[in-house]
Amino acid sequence: MNQLRKLYDWVLHWAETPYAVPALIILAFAESSFFPIPVDVLLIAMALSIPKYSFRYAAYTSLFSVLGGVGGYIIGFYFMQYIGQSIIDFYGYQEQYQSLAQTFQEHNFIAILVAALTPIPYKVFTITAGAANANFMEFMGASILGRSLRFFAVSALIYYFGERIKDFIDRYFNILSIIFAVLLVGGFILIKYLF
Repeated sequence: MNQLRKLYDWVLHWAETPYAVPALIILAFAESSFFPIPVDVLLIAMALSIPKYSFRYAAYTSLFSVLGGVGGYIIGFYFMQYIGQSIIDFYGYQEQYQSLAQTFQEHNFIAILVAALTPIPYKVFTITAGAANANFMEFMGASILGRSLRFFAVSALIYYFGERIKDFIDRYFNILSIIFAVLLVGGFILIKYLF
């Protein structure tokens, strides 16, 4: 938990630098294919610092998150044996990977949409989609829809509620991390039983 908090703080510090937008773009891309901290953290900090740019930041985040998802798809499709499997192993999702591969054969659009909208690690889905040779157009449609809805919703909350959201996250970070983990596990269980 302490390491996660340090990583969270490191991501947040970028919001106070002149490199905030490039950092947001890089993090949005990386989080969709391998990085563990959700890009929402930096998006929230940046939207709080300049609320009138909240929706611009959401657009950057959505675009580069989807492009990062394409990167994850490519990792799974072409480099599963060399890179993709290492990422799946690092996050401890070996069992989920097997069931997800089957899910993509039958419910590609819904599976990606759920991952794009929720705390379920999108990176696991993007890599698995590529490895399972999931329909790329469905993958892109669900990614664009899900990621845009998620990041524009976050920006709207910041735009309308401001500093209270950041204070809430800072005050309850540990509890939110536990809730995130529970939602993550619950999401995998839900997908397993729905599909």
